[in-house]
Amino acid sequence: MKNCCLAFFLFFCGTAFAQIGYEADPNAKEKETLLLRDFQPESMLHVTATQVTRAKFPVFDVHQHLNDAQGIGSRMDPKDAVALMDKLNIKSVVILTGGWGTDLQKILDTMVKPYPGRFYVFEQIDWSKIDDPNFSQLMVQQLDDSVRRGARGLKILKELGLGVRDKSGKLIAIDDPRLDPVWEECGRLGIPVSIHIGDPEAFFHPIDGKNERYEELISHPDWSFYGPQFPSLQDLIAARDRMIAKHLHTHFVVLHVGNWPENLDNVEGLLKRFPNVDIEFGAREAELGRQPRRTLKLFTDFQDRIMFGTDNSFEADMYQNYFRWLETDDEYFDYYGAPGQGRWKIYGLALPDKILEKIYHGNADRLFSQVNRAVAKVGGAQ
Repeated sequence: MKNCCLAFFLFFCGTAFAQIGYEADPNAKEKETLLLRDFQPESMLHVTATQVTRAKFPVFDVHQHLNDAQGIGSRMDPKDAVALMDKLNIKSVVILTGGWGTDLQKILDTMVKPYPGRFYVFEQIDWSKIDDPNFSQLMVQQLDDSVRRGARGLKILKELGLGVRDKSGKLIAIDDPRLDPVWEECGRLGIPVSIHIGDPEAFFHPIDGKNERYEELISHPDWSFYGPQFPSLQDLIAARDRMIAKHLHTHFVVLHVGNWPENLDNVEGLLKRFPNVDIEFGAREAELGRQPRRTLKLFTDFQDRIMFGTDNSFEADMYQNYFRWLETDDEYFDYYGAPGQGRWKIYGLALPDKILEKIYHGNADRLFSQVNRAVAKVGGAQ
């Protein structure tokens, strides 16, 4: 009986230990059939998850497209938008893509006038006139008209440098001299230029297995700017910097973290070189949140030059995700819209109150107070 038990024990142990190996399965590659879109791993980390339902300080969102002229942003009844803002502690919102003429006037009449101080609207360039020999003069006149109506800035989309072409098919460069009078007029009027001149660095690389935004670019192939028909991101930034250097009396808000959030050393250089430049972080929470220490240094060193922006759907979940990122020290959580931009997590910055309040609203308050005073001097709408 004792021998039978020993034999069973040895058989059982041998079978059990045989299942534990230290060599890789030589046929593993053949089993790797899971599609990338089906790979949805659940983190095993036991980490803090803080719910921030309302911003600690009032928020001034300088990058929105709510009810805009181009149909880019969310559509919402203005009174519902204001109610949501009150709930979240959002004091003001900038609607960047306001168009011009009657389109601009409609937004001013429905959003700005009924809710003083809650919404600001920017005008845009009419690129359909780029081949007109009087293009510069026409755009200055359009800008003046927009400011008289109530616009408080000029928005430049990435179509400048990447999309707008003249009748010969040549791309219009960011530092094209035909735009110099427009930049100068913005300086004279005292209004800012919010400029977007590029996209994530990965958009300028091949769409292949090395691209960290592979899934995003497969879904949106028209977002790719890889190829000889487009300038490089570095060339776009160089052209932008040449343009800014020529117009030091004009205030520029370089959107999306200076259009190079993957390279914060470059962004730091931009801010050091040009005192007439501020930045905001619309739609770049994902990029900044995965490099929290470098981001915190930038936000600390340039706490008077950074503004809150979202460039995203106008909804509570989005704003609350941004609040969590800025206010808490939570680790390894999803950025808003994850994994749409890339398969990574972000980390909270836990900004000190002094810096948090400046970024949430203080810097934007100062800028738009200056804008309102300047526009009043030139006879713009109040």
